[in-house]
Amino acid sequence: MRILLWHVHGAWTTAFVHGDHDYVVPVTDDRGPDGVGIARTYDWPDRVRELPPEALREEPFDAVILQRPRELELAEAWLGRRPGRDVPAIYVEHNAPQGRIADMRHSVAGRDDLLLVHVTHFNALFWDAAGTPQTVIEHGIVDPGERYTGELARAAVVINEARRRGRVTGTDLLARFAREVPLDLFGIDADRSGTPATPAGDVPHARLHEEMARRRAYLHPIRWTSLGLSLLEAMHLGMPVVALGTTEVREAVPPEAGAVSTDVEALARALARLVHDPDEARERGRVARAAALARYGLGRFLADWDRTLASVAPATALEAA
Repeated sequence: MRILLWHVHGAWTTAFVHGDHDYVVPVTDDRGPDGVGIARTYDWPDRVRELPPEALREEPFDAVILQRPRELELAEAWLGRRPGRDVPAIYVEHNAPQGRIADMRHSVAGRDDLLLVHVTHFNALFWDAAGTPQTVIEHGIVDPGERYTGELARAAVVINEARRRGRVTGTDLLARFAREVPLDLFGIDADRSGTPATPAGDVPHARLHEEMARRRAYLHPIRWTSLGLSLLEAMHLGMPVVALGTTEVREAVPPEAGAVSTDVEALARALARLVHDPDEARERGRVARAAALARYGLGRFLADWDRTLASVAPATALEAA
């Protein structure tokens, strides 16, 4: 199949474009949000092409993957075809809804021409789709390999824009954890986070895995997110994890992989124990990796997507097969 999608979330898109299809991502001169093009910090296969908006109209796409409300208008303007009517379309919802639960109506709610795909069951539960067909395809990760050394008696944290996102990402909780163990904060604007964590900065993705794996444990303090891919990457690396038990985390992290709780004091104690006990940390990291491979492996993710794509464009899928 030939699929159009925007490069919005680097880690998710990296997993998605490892399938057996032809992928096109829009690219603009400024490589802004609507035309990032091919990733420069992730490893993408050669089956991905980037095309400028003016070249998209002549492309015979079998499906369009939408991830932001404005892409409905962009797709119609750039393709000359209406997503869901003139070309099969799937809307992928990456985020947990914000606001009062009674007001959590999705932007594509009440449509019968689109399929809404959630990346977690938590999202599907909380978003109001108002009759739009929907399903869940859980995350998949390109396995970075078991790299854990835990040589540094410190904890790694990955938060992009930690200061701006504040309580959503649990930035305010870092001071409590830092009283127990040294923290190294990775992510965009880490140097301006204003936290007691040591700013490790925004490092390239491949080196990020290496640096994370040198730390004794991974801390996931995020209060309200869909399911942080950095958490799943840490588990794939073989790191023990200490995480707030919010949104989808309890589904993703077995207790034997570290510690999951909404009790910050209990988490702080658990983090200190792991950082000071390399043997326990390594054993729990092995459990974390096994759990991540079993539930969030790339093969399962791509198989789920193949079935879903075939369901919206079955004739094309059968011809390709």
